Amino acid sequence: MRRKLPAPLPPRHGLDPARLRLPDEGPWGTLLEHLVERLPRVAPARIEEMLREERIFGPDGPLGVGTAFEPGTFIWFHRDLPDEVPVPFDIAVVHRDEHLLVVDKPHFLATIPRGQHILETALVRLRRDLGLPALSPAHRLDRVTAGLVMFVITPSARGAYQTMFRDRLVHKEYEAIAPYDAALGLPRTVRSRIVKERGVLAAQEVPGEVNAETYVELLEHRDGLGRYRLVPATGRTHQLRVHLNGLGIPILGDGFYPVVTETPLDDFTKPLQLLAKTLEFDDPLTGAPRRFTSGLRLSSWDSPAEWAAPPAGTGDAARGVTSSRT
Repeated sequence: MRRKLPAPLPPRHGLDPARLRLPDEGPWGTLLEHLVERLPRVAPARIEEMLREERIFGPDGPLGVGTAFEPGTFIWFHRDLPDEVPVPFDIAVVHRDEHLLVVDKPHFLATIPRGQHILETALVRLRRDLGLPALSPAHRLDRVTAGLVMFVITPSARGAYQTMFRDRLVHKEYEAIAPYDAALGLPRTVRSRIVKERGVLAAQEVPGEVNAETYVELLEHRDGLGRYRLVPATGRTHQLRVHLNGLGIPILGDGFYPVVTETPLDDFTKPLQLLAKTLEFDDPLTGAPRRFTSGLRLSSWDSPAEWAAPPAGTGDAARGVTSSRT
């Protein structure tokens, strides 16, 4: 196996530089000509400026405007960062040892850089604030969901922990606040087929082979709201949100289900009332049992008057979408 070349420039703001491999052949005489064609979303003048400022590197150092196109070589550079709305919530460390970092991620903070969210992500913040440049996520949690996220500190241990999540060897429990429906028989296991089309914000339950399973239990209720324990056996996109919506009890603060509602990125007033509460597994390195519990609480349960609960029965189940509820 070919050894990965080390980056010739350090991380910036906790972010590693982007790396590009140049094609093995092509019509370009200069690196600039190739990058203008390869990076159409970046203005040609900006690419030329980066080369003049020696912000694009080859293995032996910075490259200039007149650098010739060299087939099959690598280049590195730091991408321009988008303007981001600061997320005004801290990340709490739940556990840290030689290999693992477990944190309570707040609502509205993405786990990893993507799209409009780069610096305001849990990974970049933690790398920077804790001085852990090699930190990597073992799994991911939606930006709008709060609670436990596990990161791997030691690069050599990354594969073992990520494989554990991939193979569903981690027991996860969530907590949600949603409308209370006295007629809804709980506990029950929800089984259905969920599909998420590329470019479409919301997932859907459709007829067909089951690919999503969630255990739903009502823990308590008051003031028209229920506090629910959710145990997913699978990990489909938006699974918990889709299943509770299908039962007619959409999670409070959900901007996708039952109706997609656009919310400004600087609006932090009504977070999705979904919390990743528990992670439990046998450590793949030592075999020791591990259990971590979130220290966060969902705000609607402590301040129900500030949340207007939608009436039960407004989800997909009320509209006749079928799935297996046993």
